[in-house]
Amino acid sequence: MDISRRAFLGGSAAVLAGSVLDIDQPPLVEATGAAQHAQAHVLNSAPATMPTAEVIALNRIAYGPRPGDIERVQTMGLAAYVDEQLNPNDSDDADCLARIATATLHIQYAAGTDYPAVDEDRPLETLDQTLDVLWQRSKHGSFTERYRPVDEVRAATWLRAIYSKWQLREVLMEFWLNHFNVNTRADSRIAATWPLYVYGAIKPHCFGKFRDLLEAVAQSIAMQYYLDNATSRDGPANENYARELFELHTLGSDNYFNDLYDRWQDVPGAQEGSPAGYIDVDVYEAARAFTGWTIADGKYVGSGSYLPDTGEFMYYDGWHDNAQKRVLATEFLHNAPPLQDGHDVLDLVARHPGTARHICKKLCQRLVADQPAESLVQQAVAVWLANVDDAAQIQKTLRTIILSAEFSATWGKKVKRPFELQVAFLRAIGAEVTPNSSLFYRLGQTGYAMFDWPTPTGMPDIAAAWLSTNTIMQNWNTLYALYSSSFGAATFDLRAQIPATATTSRQIVDYWVSRMLGYSVDASTYEQLLSFMAQGEPVDQAPVGSDTDLTNRINNLVMLIAMTPDFQWR
Repeated sequence: MDISRRAFLGGSAAVLAGSVLDIDQPPLVEATGAAQHAQAHVLNSAPATMPTAEVIALNRIAYGPRPGDIERVQTMGLAAYVDEQLNPNDSDDADCLARIATATLHIQYAAGTDYPAVDEDRPLETLDQTLDVLWQRSKHGSFTERYRPVDEVRAATWLRAIYSKWQLREVLMEFWLNHFNVNTRADSRIAATWPLYVYGAIKPHCFGKFRDLLEAVAQSIAMQYYLDNATSRDGPANENYARELFELHTLGSDNYFNDLYDRWQDVPGAQEGSPAGYIDVDVYEAARAFTGWTIADGKYVGSGSYLPDTGEFMYYDGWHDNAQKRVLATEFLHNAPPLQDGHDVLDLVARHPGTARHICKKLCQRLVADQPAESLVQQAVAVWLANVDDAAQIQKTLRTIILSAEFSATWGKKVKRPFELQVAFLRAIGAEVTPNSSLFYRLGQTGYAMFDWPTPTGMPDIAAAWLSTNTIMQNWNTLYALYSSSFGAATFDLRAQIPATATTSRQIVDYWVSRMLGYSVDASTYEQLLSFMAQGEPVDQAPVGSDTDLTNRINNLVMLIAMTPDFQWR
């Protein structure tokens, strides 16, 4: 029986005209024409059925539903589910924690002059190691050993995204790590201490007060080295961190007014002490404020003196510019107490209305639509500013966004980035997943550079950036590789998961469409799925074929559903 499949991309169109994907062939699948059609259909088509609010939420504040999730959220109510997700309890995540505790990753490298060769499967031992241990790792002679903590965090990130009960926290950690992007390959000291950035700076504050998150990031080893503030000193200051603090982390480029105003006094609102935006002089002055903020890494500081070599954040007064400064129309007096200048800058940018809009728009863009409704952004901004001193500032803003009318009234305005797509697939099919280097490599082939994005901007969060023909083909081939277990990352038995009551081709298709999507596909796509499953036999009878053929057909049916635009949308 011929089991070649057309590449499905639904919406209002049925099948990609003339494009045939044979999922039995090994990667890479050569389907440029199919990918081009996919690009158009995902961007331009619309769902035939509007999902329920629960299905929408599970695709936006979680990495897609696992079996039983939709029914659970419908039973408890969306608001209760959101409140549960906004108040995670680590002790109530036993399955995920057990998987992380028992996971291993292979590590292999040749011997060096001062270390032996290694070739072993090793537990994820660095995730909760202390600074002193990780700091010593940064001095290891092998790059593979220095970089090992990044791979361990990658493995844990996959496992948490697939299995953690606290899905919204995983989504938000991905958001903040992208917002405060650091390339782990920029410096071995960043790589070796990476768990401290992810679990020490980002995780504790991802639902909290933005000002606290901002300072945790500013003082982290990762950001200090990535944006060069660790070497910034008076005469002149290094401006890299201050520039990105304004442009990316807080006010955003929309509030950069240097093309309009040369003097701080001319910026609207500056004379009243509330400038509407920032200009270059604010960056220069802020950079001076952060001089002396550094890492205790044994640097020579002159006169025969060295910094301690502990990896801790520290303030070295000998490098600080103690003269008077002015940032965002606010005067900083000379000879301020240690750290005060930098703290004052963080206070100013954290409280600025431009920061509220920049961050809230990004949150709405991440959770709702590439071009979120202005009404929703304004709701979020109002809550953000009203809670600027609240320990639950981010949590309250998120709740406003997720429970808004705009959140549940939109669908298909976002597409899943490659990591989301792959995790959603694994969650939907109930896979047993063992992260490994091949899984990391395949994700990287799609263009999704987990922890390695090369610029401070972070990865883009609009559909067009992730719908190139190459990315679509790589996504399809990665799903194929996961489905075929060709690199040992996932195992599952899809046929065994079908309930005994689903015996006909139609019932099997209905079961998997409902489980994978949570709503109905358009009629044309549905007919193609039925036709594939029935293979010429009546759709309301049991499918005919050998045991092997039926198993493969069910597996490939699930693959086809995962290739529809409906599965790409969120």
